[in-house]
Amino acid sequence: MIGGYLFDKPRDVLYELARSQNWWERRIAMFSTLHFIRKGDLDDTFAIAEVLVDDDHEMVQTVTGGMLREAGKHDRARLLEFLDRHAATMPRRGLRDAIEHLDKDLRSHYRGLREAG
Repeated sequence: MIGGYLFDKPRDVLYELARSQNWWERRIAMFSTLHFIRKGDLDDTFAIAEVLVDDDHEMVQTVTGGMLREAGKHDRARLLEFLDRHAATMPRRGLRDAIEHLDKDLRSHYRGLREAG
């Protein structure tokens, strides 16, 4: 709902929510980018994921990984670049959701980076 409203407006509020102390607000910031993803606009999804990639709350990890997965359906190379930078340190839950639709070898590769990191 928020993403649809903000699609043609400034999105600064999402970055404020992404930096909130409240995990619900951080989760809303990330989930709001689903509308943008569906319209092929991935910049805010990846930017907010950069803010939330190391979030310690499982509900934020889940939505971050899920939105990365969905964005990766539109731009696989960008998802892989993100994972190359963060897979070794991002929480297991977020990584698992982000790599869900990758082929078996890539999933193993990124899980291995996390285990080695």
